[in-house]
Parts: sequence; C-alpha cells; structure tokens
Amino acid sequence: MIWVNDSLVDSTAATVSVLDHGLTVGDGVFETVKAVDGRTFALTRHLDRLTRSARGLGLADPDHDQVREGVEQVLRANPLPLGRIRVTYTGGVSPLGSERGTDPTTLVVAIGTATRRPDTTAVRTVPWRRNEHSAVVGLKTTSYAENVVALAAANRAGASEALFANTAGQLCEGTGSNVFVVLDGALLTPRLSSGCLAGITRQLVIDWSGAEEADLPFDVLDRADEIFLTSTLRDVQAVARVDDRELTTAPGPVTLKAMAQFAERSADDLDP
Repeated sequence: MIWVNDSLVDSTAATVSVLDHGLTVGDGVFETVKAVDGRTFALTRHLDRLTRSARGLGLADPDHDQVREGVEQVLRANPLPLGRIRVTYTGGVSPLGSERGTDPTTLVVAIGTATRRPDTTAVRTVPWRRNEHSAVVGLKTTSYAENVVALAAANRAGASEALFANTAGQLCEGTGSNVFVVLDGALLTPRLSSGCLAGITRQLVIDWSGAEEADLPFDVLDRADEIFLTSTLRDVQAVARVDDRELTTAPGPVTLKAMAQFAERSADDLDP
C-alpha cells in the first residue's frame, strides 16, 4: 500500500501524472526514513530537511502533519521488521519544460523492505566531481541520474558505494552517504561547504562522537587509518577497501566506538 497525496492505495493502482514535474525534469525532493518494527527513526529531522530542500527549489513547504499521517498509514498497512520509507514531494503537473505550473504539489509515501548492512564494505572513487557551487547544492532532490551512473560504476568494481571529490579536489561524499576518516587519531568529515549533503546520520555521529568537520583533500583516502560511511540505512559502516587499497583492520577502534555510540543512542531516542 502506498500513500498518494491524501489516499492510501494499492501499489498496483498508485499513480501520478506523466506530466508531473518530478518525472519530466526532476523537480522534486525526497527523504528516506528508516523504520524498525513499525517505528520510524529521526522522522522530525527528516521532515525538517525535506522542508529545507523544498524551499531551496522554490516549492511550497510540505505539510508535516500530512506527511506524518501518510507515514503512519503506510507503516500500519505494511508491517515490516526493517523498512525503507520514501517520502517524495514534487512540483506537480506542469508544462513540458523547466517552468513550473500552477497545479498542486504531489506527495507520495512508499515503503520497501530493507536488510541490515554488513559491518564492512568496499568503496570506489569515481572521476566525476560534485559541484559545490551548484544551484541545488545541499538539497536532497530527485535528480539522481549522476548518482545512478556513479553507483553502477562502483558496483561493477565490486563496491557498494562511489565516492566523489568536488571541483576543488576535496573529499565530498558518496552517492547516498557521507564519509568520515580517522587521520592521526582525529575523526574528521568534510564540511558542508564541500558540497556534501547534510546527512541526518552524519550530524548525529558528529554530535555523539565529537567528530570534527574539515577541508579534506581527496587523497586523504590513501592515508586515512580508518574510513567509514554514514547514511539512514547504513548507520555507521566501516570501509574495508578503497579502490585497490585494503584496510585490513576495519572496523578499527574509532569506527567501532562510533558504531556502538550510534547503536546505543539511537535505541534510546527514536526521534533525536
């Protein structure tokens, strides 16, 4: 069952217009929310970021109460031990072009199954750059074609994630994750000015572990003692291989501490 605007419908009957601006030009924003045994994690933070992204595109603020109702109904209709909730909010039916129309926005809340991530993974660096000067930098938009291409390249190389530099040659982010490194004992992550998304899990790890933001050259991946990824469904995941470089002790002690802190704190408070 999927929530479309104000209705819960069967997934086989759930539709949006082929003229929806989210489909034709990617004029939309979204959030992915983790749900465990029918209970969401950090939903308020996700809704706040959905609003920031919508404002960045010039869309009307989404109605948080409406989104919460959609999430609640979808969870009730689709009981899962571990689920991925996708909230998509678009410009609605519009002309065939970049100009937005006057029709109401579209809201879709869907859910899919998720599996627990392994403690370690491999990543691949890619030659394409994030543009830290982009008009949509920091917004979680539905324009994900660049990520699709990069992630496919990583998958072909036996990795689960691709890592980008920005146009200044600094470490930025993954296709759907933030990245942390341990260098000379310090736990560091790229600043938001690098062009990376302000990840929900990223910020919680910073708050709970004392990690610091820094300008990091892309080749820090060749020197870091430990590397880990954060995202809604990965939580904290150690990197055991970057391209052909093996980090044989992954997860290292700093990563293990961050994993334990996140598991404990997130279990104590489902809406931090």
